[in-house]
Amino acid sequence: MSEKIVQTAGRDQLGAFAPLFAHLNDDVLFGEVWNEPAIDVKTKCIVTVVSLAASGITDASLGYHLQNAKAHGVTRAEIAAILTHAAMYVGWPKGWAAFRLAREIWAEDEPALTEKDRFQKSICFPVGEPNPFGQFFAGQSYLAPVSTEQVPVFNVTFEPGCRNNWHIHHAKSGGGQMLICVGGRGYYQEWGKDAEAMTPGTVINIPPEVKHWHGAAPDSWFAHLAVEVAGEETGTEWCEAVSADDYGRLQ
Repeated sequence: MSEKIVQTAGRDQLGAFAPLFAHLNDDVLFGEVWNEPAIDVKTKCIVTVVSLAASGITDASLGYHLQNAKAHGVTRAEIAAILTHAAMYVGWPKGWAAFRLAREIWAEDEPALTEKDRFQKSICFPVGEPNPFGQFFAGQSYLAPVSTEQVPVFNVTFEPGCRNNWHIHHAKSGGGQMLICVGGRGYYQEWGKDAEAMTPGTVINIPPEVKHWHGAAPDSWFAHLAVEVAGEETGTEWCEAVSADDYGRLQ
């Protein structure tokens, strides 16, 4: 047998001022109607929420009944589906208004964002999928095509501490690569030179036949666009990994 619904708000707030209204609220509405056994309390909660939203009531009354719906088993996914369905019939602005309250009430049920999700929200290009060239990287990287026509452009994202191996872009003529940092903090280094810090807006022009590496700082996600420069007989030679000692000196 389900728990009996008991309400005293009418008498608590209006018992002296409007005793008949208090009686109807506590004893009839919540005492008899809410305890009527033909439909369960969860269903009554859903009907009440939809009725209030349809009437354009988005004050504490709707907030209370949304809380009540959650307490009686209505999930975040269910309330989202209920309000979306109702909005198609009662009006889009009413749906928006109800959702503003519902989102606050079910806020703790929203899945926590991963570090990858948070970084994705900070940049305008997609992080993409795990990098198919991952064997040439220390740590996890991701690759997303931005343009595959005219000028090939890819967004490469590095988890903190991830970097690629030393490598060389060969070309008989033309060739090379351009890097444009779009998020986080990282490094670019040419063989025999000091590493250069990269932050959003940093542009690196990499000539062909220059040995180099690039990747994230130890404590930061990092993303750059890789722009392939057209050339004749181009190709990439992957070399040894960046040593842990050399990388460890970067901060």
